[in-house]
Amino acid sequence: MKKLLQWYTRYFMIWVVVMGALAYLVPTPFCVLRPGMNWFFALTMFGIGAALNPEDFTRILRSPWPVAVGAAAQFILMPVGAYLVGNLLGLPDVLVVGLVLTGAAPGAMASNVMSYIAKADAAYSVSLTTVSTLLCPLLTPGLTLLLAGARMDVSFYDMFASVARTVVAPLLLGLFVKYRYGERIKGILPVFPAISATFIVFICSMVIALNRAHLAAVTGIVFAACLLLNLYGMAAGYGVGALFRMNIRRRRTLSIEIGMQNAGLGVVLALEHLDQRAAIPAALFVFICILTASLASAWWQRRPGDTATAI
Repeated sequence: MKKLLQWYTRYFMIWVVVMGALAYLVPTPFCVLRPGMNWFFALTMFGIGAALNPEDFTRILRSPWPVAVGAAAQFILMPVGAYLVGNLLGLPDVLVVGLVLTGAAPGAMASNVMSYIAKADAAYSVSLTTVSTLLCPLLTPGLTLLLAGARMDVSFYDMFASVARTVVAPLLLGLFVKYRYGERIKGILPVFPAISATFIVFICSMVIALNRAHLAAVTGIVFAACLLLNLYGMAAGYGVGALFRMNIRRRRTLSIEIGMQNAGLGVVLALEHLDQRAAIPAALFVFICILTASLASAWWQRRPGDTATAI
């Protein structure tokens, strides 16, 4: 069973494409699943919390400055970059808001795996993702309101409550269960990566089904915007690492971490609090960031970096 789950998770991009095509052709069944979206996402975050270890937090406390630099870069470079890209390409207001929301999301948990594959600093990646996830209830709605509130009604308090309910609460519950029961739940932990992959398949398919009538008109320009934002994030992350004289492995980690966003959260928030078209950038960003991070990781895997650390 474990090997089957690993195989399913490894090739989840295939399922995204297959189910996305099916959602476009037969949208109704996917639209019906929308009410279960928040619960599904909360279950994913619970699994992530259960997979974390106390060492992940003690590592942050022992060396806070690299994590602070990375988190600041995450929540400054990407939201501002999304705002600039959306305006540069002349996207409609609803899509600019969706792109900014995507940029204001925390780092994706998949970045930890990509950092490991790239022979980057996987422990640093876990620390960055954990901190950005814990900060996102305040910063994700706050930055979206600040940068895009003039284009669409954005409720900070409603969005804050949603993130706290679907991200932080289940994450902390997962941590508690891991701490309280430890070895007893070890056997079910391999199930959660498969649940996370299924959630990505689910939300991408649902966004396609809900926006079927609009996709033909906007997919090209939104794809370009998401690709530009992703490449900018990866380049800027590497640049920040170089600016602070981090070693090569941490530069790679920042590149992957900042270039990859928790776009699933962006989709959930867009569908619950904004126009459903605002979810299109986040759904497309899932495809793009996984693809570019995979290519970068494969390239870097063959070129191991140094291990000396400047900060």
